[in-house]
Order: sequence, then C-alpha cells, then structure tokens
Amino acid sequence: MRDDQRRDGSRAVGNLPAEPDAFVGRGAELAALASALDTARLVTVTGPGGVGKSRLAARAAAGRTPADGVWRVELAALRDPELVGHAVVEALGLTDHTARGPRETLLDRLAGRELLLVLDGFEHLADAGGDLVAALLGRLPGLRVLAVGRRPLRLAGERLLPLGPLGEDEAVELLADRACGHGVTVVDDPDVRRLCRRLDGIPLAVELAAGRLRALSPRQLLDRFADRFGLLSGGVRDVLPRHRALRTTIGWSHELCAPRERLLWARLSVFARRFELEAVEYVCGGYGLPADEILDVLTELIAQSVVMREQTAAGVRYRMLDAVRAYGRDWLEATGDAGRLRRRHRDWYVGLATWCELDWFSPRQVQVAARMEAELPNLRAALELCLTQDPDEARLGQYLAGTLWFCWVGCGRLSEGRRWLERCLESGAGPRTGEQPRLRALPRLKALWVLGYVAVLQGDRGPALAALHECRQEAERVADPLAVAYAEHRTGCLALVCDDMAGAEALLGSALARYEEIGELNSNVLMGRVELAMAQAFRGDLHGAVRLCEDVRRVCEDHGERWARAYALFVLAYAAWAGGDPGGARTLLAECLSGAHGFDDLLGSVLSVELLALVTAAEGDPEEAAVLQGAAARMWPSVGLPLFGSVHFGAPHRLCEATARERLGDERYEECVRRGGELTRAQAVARALGRGGPGVPGPRGRGRAGRSGAGTPGTPQPAASPARGGGEAAG
Repeated sequence: MRDDQRRDGSRAVGNLPAEPDAFVGRGAELAALASALDTARLVTVTGPGGVGKSRLAARAAAGRTPADGVWRVELAALRDPELVGHAVVEALGLTDHTARGPRETLLDRLAGRELLLVLDGFEHLADAGGDLVAALLGRLPGLRVLAVGRRPLRLAGERLLPLGPLGEDEAVELLADRACGHGVTVVDDPDVRRLCRRLDGIPLAVELAAGRLRALSPRQLLDRFADRFGLLSGGVRDVLPRHRALRTTIGWSHELCAPRERLLWARLSVFARRFELEAVEYVCGGYGLPADEILDVLTELIAQSVVMREQTAAGVRYRMLDAVRAYGRDWLEATGDAGRLRRRHRDWYVGLATWCELDWFSPRQVQVAARMEAELPNLRAALELCLTQDPDEARLGQYLAGTLWFCWVGCGRLSEGRRWLERCLESGAGPRTGEQPRLRALPRLKALWVLGYVAVLQGDRGPALAALHECRQEAERVADPLAVAYAEHRTGCLALVCDDMAGAEALLGSALARYEEIGELNSNVLMGRVELAMAQAFRGDLHGAVRLCEDVRRVCEDHGERWARAYALFVLAYAAWAGGDPGGARTLLAECLSGAHGFDDLLGSVLSVELLALVTAAEGDPEEAAVLQGAAARMWPSVGLPLFGSVHFGAPHRLCEATARERLGDERYEECVRRGGELTRAQAVARALGRGGPGVPGPRGRGRAGRSGAGTPGTPQPAASPARGGGEAAG
C-alpha cells in the first residue's frame, strides 16, 4: 500500500483510475466476478483482446473495500520479466532503498495487510507473474489477486472467469452510448443490430465503429465492413470468429484512416504506455509526416478512438489500447522503419533524461520528479534498447543509467536504479578504431560512480568500494578530473557512514576543491558540502558545520533547490540540538522532514524522525520520543542498515533511548515503541510534524508545521539526445 495511505478505519482507496466512459452492460458477469472474489483469493479474468477484460475487472475492483485498498498494476507495456516485481512495488507506491529484491520488499511491507491486487495484462509475463503471485499468496493471508489476461496463470486455487463478447442488446446499447460521445444519435434498428452482430459483440470493435459514425451511416459501415471481413478471414479456419472480427475491425478502421493517420498510428506503437505531444512530434515526425502536422493527425486519431487523451499529474498524455498498439507495431515492422523509430524513441528519452538532470538543480525539482514517474515505462524501453552488443548502444545505456542518478537517488528508486546500472556496465563497450580513450570511458565512469553512490546508500559497502575504486583508477588513467572528483566524493561519503571521520573530511574536502577548480556546481556538489559539514559536526566543530550548511542553504534558495537543502537543514538541526537549542532544532527538522517526505526520500525522512525523537525527549516528553523511535524503527528496514551501523549516526538514538527508558521505565518505553511501530510512514511524518489525522493522535502541546511550497511549473523539453560523448555537466 502507498506510504501516504491510512490504516485508521477509513478506506485506503488505492490507485484505480476513474473510468473515462460509462460502464455499459455486463451485469451477469460483474455479479459472477464479485461472487468469485468473495470466495477465492486468486481470480483470473480471461478472454481475447478487446473483449473488455480490463474494464470489467476495474469495475469489480472498484466495488471492493479491503482495509488497505485496491491496487492496479499495468503489465502490458513491460517486456522484461525481471521487472514484474519492480512494477508491483512501484504501483503500490512502496519506497525501498535496500539492496533486497522486490519480492522480499513486498513480503515484508504487505505483511499483516488486507488488500486486492489487480494484475492487468500479464499474459506475456505469465511465468514471472505466476511465480510472484504464488509467493505472495503463500505468505500473505490478507492478499487477494485479480488477474487479467488472455490465458490463466495456472496456479493452485485459481478461479477462472472466461469473458465472452457482449450480447446483441448490450452491444447495441454500447454503440449508442459511444456514438453519443461523438455527437451522433443511434437508434435501435435492423442495420444497427446487423452491424453489432458482424462485430461479434467485441466491445473494442464496437467502440471503433462508433468513432466512424460521425462520417458514415450504420448501413455504409456494414457495406464497407463486409468486404473487409471477407478479404481478411477467407481461408483462415483455425482462428476463432471473434478473434477475426476484432482484427478485422481494427484493420478496417486502419484502412479507413488517411495515409498520414496510418503512418502516425504505426509510429506511435514504439511508445510504452503513455506519451506526450512533444515526444510524438520528435519521434514520429519526418519522412512523410512533417512535425508541424502531427497535432492535426493525432487529433483525428483521437476522434476515431484509436488514441485516447488523458489528464495526468504530469500533464496531458496520450495512449493506445494494447490491441490497437499491437496492430500498429505489425505495420511498423512491415514498413522496415521500426529500427529507426526505436532509435529516435531512445534518443528522445536520453535527451529528456539529460534535460531533467539539469533541471533537477532548479525550482522545478518537484515537477521533474513527477515527470520521471510518468515517463518511467518509456525510459525502461530506452534502456532495454541500449542493452545490445553494439558499443555505441552500450555507451548510451551507461550514459542514460548514470544520468538518471537523480531518479534513482532523489526519487526513491535505488533498487531498480542499481539493477539498470549493473546491467549496463555488464553489457560493456569495446574500443573503436581511432576513438579517444577518454571519450569512450566517460559514460562508463559516470555509471560507475553512480553505482557506487547507490550501493553506499543501500549500506552495501563492498560493492560500493569496488565500483568507486574502479571509477577512480580508470578516471586517472584517461585523465578525467571530473570523474576523479565524483569517485573521491562518494568514497568520502562511504567513509562518513563507516565512522572514519578523518578520512571523510580529507576525501570530501579534496573532492570539493576539485569541483571548485573545475567549476562544477549542482545538487551533488552541495550534498558533498553537507556531508563534510556532518563529519565536522560529529568531530565537534559545530561552528564550521553551521557555516558550511548556511552557505549550502543560501545557494539552494538562490537556485530553488529543495532536495539537498533538506539535508543541510538536518545538519543545522543537529548543530542546534548539540548547541542547546532544541526549539531551533525542531523548527529546522520540521522543514527538513517535509522536504524529504515530499521527494519520497526515505533516508532523509527517517534521519529527521530519529533526531526529532531526541529533541522531543529533551523537551520533556519521553513517551512521544519513544513513539517516534518506534516509527523510525519501522522505516529503517526499507532504507538499509539502521543508522548505517554507525557509532556517530547512532549516538542521538542511543541517548534518546537512555533518556526515555530512565523516565518511563523499560515496560512503558517498550509499549510506546510498539505503538510507534504501528504507524505508517505518512502517519509517522504527520505525527512528527504535529499534524496527526484520524487515528493518529498527535504529540501533546506541539505546534503545527506546514510543508514548503512547490516549485514553479513548466519543465522545458529536450530537442534531442546529447552528443555520444556527452559529459557530466549536472553530475
């Protein structure tokens, strides 16, 4: 369940999208599915493409009220079976910074929960999906799964609900409803009924036909469709009639499109799930389809129900149904242009990642984070294309995986980021004749230090040190001063969490000097200053730590940077507490926690809650301090080794525990910790900030702290991908 959902007696609504159109018919099937969900923990709706499986499942799921919500996982756009678990973790909104796999994360985070998981479009990933579902159902008694696909999962206890076409009356009703949406009135007459019979009651076929009623009458549609059906179905005896009807309907709709519309339809099939207009103009424009005509052609495809327009958190997006996309993909392959389109798709998303990395160091950080979440399926497709034996593709993959450091680190995707980084580095990139070693090494060096950084944050010290050591050695060999600085910086970060304060100060200080000499300034550089300040504070130099972090705070506010600023506030709060100012520390920590939680930054959130517990104990409320310690203890397993296993980072925790135990006694202290451990992360954050909601009693006598405002809207668009030897201007 999402970290911002409550388990306080109110319903956790989950992530089911609102239905864009009215739900027509299917009363008997809906009742049968509801009954199956009442008695079975795994129900699978099967049927051919376009028969309405997803819509029926969504309607049935919307009527369920499990305590921890209903969660839908879209798998149709996924191609890599190893990403199935990651997709479920992502859909549930679970943030996990550890090195453990997604299955372990799900088993841990869903323990004791009651929820319905809807797996939509699993058929091409049936083995991986089946293995995951079996493992989850075997260990999570509160879980029910509603699977949607063209075949069963073939698991013990699976209840199947095969879905057939609509009855004639329901098909007529659906045609009339959808035609009304196009401004056309349809009456129930013999032509309409013959059309619905010819469409075999396939809902997708009916909806595509409704889109044509703006220009043609039902009789005219019948005449055109009869010719097309006879042509495509002749001689094919081993295909079910409803399968022929669906493909014939899509093909017939394709035939009625203008040449430019057919061309765009085929080219749109390279996108995974949703896409934006600017991406379409770049990827699909040219070679018979000028970019400045794309909008008009796309508008026609929307009017014909080939493409759907959706309003999302990241802005307006478009998508095609799976069957429609598959038809377009077949046509694209037949044109021989698929390879070029996929490379243009990759280039756009490499360019988007580059621009967003630059924009991360700006007031638009919040918008960049939302953009990355929306574009993740297409970024995955771009990374997959790069995992080839071609040296150029391998280098682009390393560049892309490294450039997305802010998505992996700043947006709570360490586990998936590490997987892509390792795969891209393993794919290798051999030398090319006449190519400069430094130019060839740049993308690999970036991927190495980012991998080291991710492993440090996961508490995986051995692999972190190995990646950073390799990065530095190679960077020195090819004379890349920027990569040397990043490798040294992240090695200093590793020393910091390993309690080597002298080593951390030396390495971080040297890296910062290198950055200054090169002229590098971004969120990573500011984090280096914060980490140096933390080392100074741990060694007792509070004045030096405050001076450094006040400077970071000023630079962040000048640039609108919020992510690194939150960590600077944490160090300032530590210094305020150590200097005898718990009130000042609380104010700083409230702002720090709000910022970290807004970015799904578990590490920043849990460190803030730990220090707030100590501040609370110092203010004379040991019960609340123990509750906050319990809340932090629940968060740490999703971060990694609690407090990095560090003596210095763990000192505030030990002092808080000793203070609270002394005042409460062991029994009362343990009871308060247990209560804190029952809070979700969102509840813990709200409580720590004095904003307790229903079922989350807040601390006594505490003021309320508000969240800081969001950044300004509007993320610029990339025009194309960077040069192949692109540098590291934004880290």
